[in-house]
Amino acid sequence: MQPAIQYSASTQRSTNDQQFPPLEQVNRPTVPTHQAAYYLNRRPQTLRGWACLENGALRPTRVSGRLAWPVAEIRRLLGVGGGA
Repeated sequence: MQPAIQYSASTQRSTNDQQFPPLEQVNRPTVPTHQAAYYLNRRPQTLRGWACLENGALRPTRVSGRLAWPVAEIRRLLGVGGGA
């Protein structure tokens, strides 16, 4: 049995948090799963589950086999205005 590896808070933050623009500044019609998960404060796997089971708060479109999450729906769900 291997011991659990303990990472510092700054290492965890740098590996888990990516820098994305504020949702109000996103001017693309869709965003990829990892970015949508960041805005919705969920794990990407949760969003993939929503897409697979079609039971989540919003549904993505599929572009060449990849999930594309509509920015307008993310804004509506979060009650955030602005953008294109």
